[in-house]
Amino acid sequence: MAAKRKVEVFSAGCDACNEVIETVKSTACPSCEVTIQDMKDINVAKRAKSLGILSVPSVVIDGKLADCCAGRGIDEKQLRAAGLGKAL
Repeated sequence: MAAKRKVEVFSAGCDACNEVIETVKSTACPSCEVTIQDMKDINVAKRAKSLGILSVPSVVIDGKLADCCAGRGIDEKQLRAAGLGKAL
């Protein structure tokens, strides 16, 4: 059997995640093995953290977080600059 490219979509089941899942599935080729990882599972969440996943949806290809999914997540400094924590 030929080698497969392992593609994992880390999802929380939201509409944004579902849209990414459909995009990945429709873009995948016959040599891509697509699996959906449910972030509601604590073991999946722990693995996601070890891969550097900061937000979902995120895609991991052959064990590496895709560049388009890296570096996302909240930034407290930017949130504060937008008004978080400041009384009106």
